[in-house]
Amino acid sequence: MEKYLDKLIDFLLLYGPTVIGAIIVLLLGLWIIKKLNVGIGKLMEKRDLDSSLQPFLKSLISSLLKILLVISVMAMIGIEMTSFIAILGAAGLAVGMALSGTLQNFAGGVMILTFKPFKVGDFIEAQGYAGSVSEIQIFNTILKTPDNKIIIIPNGGLSNSSMVNYSNQETRRVDWTVGIGYGDDVDKAKEVISKLIDADSRILKDPAPFVGVSELADSSVNFAVRAWVKSADYWGVFFAMNENVYKTFDKEGLNIPYPQMDVHVHNK
Repeated sequence: MEKYLDKLIDFLLLYGPTVIGAIIVLLLGLWIIKKLNVGIGKLMEKRDLDSSLQPFLKSLISSLLKILLVISVMAMIGIEMTSFIAILGAAGLAVGMALSGTLQNFAGGVMILTFKPFKVGDFIEAQGYAGSVSEIQIFNTILKTPDNKIIIIPNGGLSNSSMVNYSNQETRRVDWTVGIGYGDDVDKAKEVISKLIDADSRILKDPAPFVGVSELADSSVNFAVRAWVKSADYWGVFFAMNENVYKTFDKEGLNIPYPQMDVHVHNK
């Protein structure tokens, strides 16, 4: 019994300080990681980072720091970590290659939620699709089209390609091309269009609307009509103006031409 007791005492004298030091480092490291996690959370809130991304990033950072802490503590007590780290790195590489597409989508989701090129409710056009953003997930973004179809777009491609956000700005410019027939009164047509613009209260006065002859086409004299509206009023103003132009031009004796072809037949 004394023999085993002596070995225990020798072991404690030899390894005791190292083990106690490792325990102190472990407890102190966990306390520091906890404080860092709280600080990171406050920084994310201050930066107005997306609420769905905050818990994930805090958990990811905390897990990585704890893994590094455990590896450091194990190295302190004399456990050989070189082989373990090599195995861990090889496993990470294999998993990364197997999940390359998934990881790309994840990274894209983090970029979108961090830099916010669009938000839920915005109408965007990307990857050949257009619709309102219904939901932004870590791996995918979900769009709802005007005809109520759901489109799921992976975030990897969405974050690395061109995208048009139609809702980002408060105002948008509406463009029309209005044609009249050759021989019609250009000044009268311009006056009629201007009156139609002034009659629509949704059209903004600043910047001022523009009406001007843009093209002498094959079958018509074309006007470029431009007006600024609130983004939410874009389509309502667009369709209303087309209808009003058609109805008013007919009453004012202005012709809206369409392509025509004259065929001459010569009898021999």
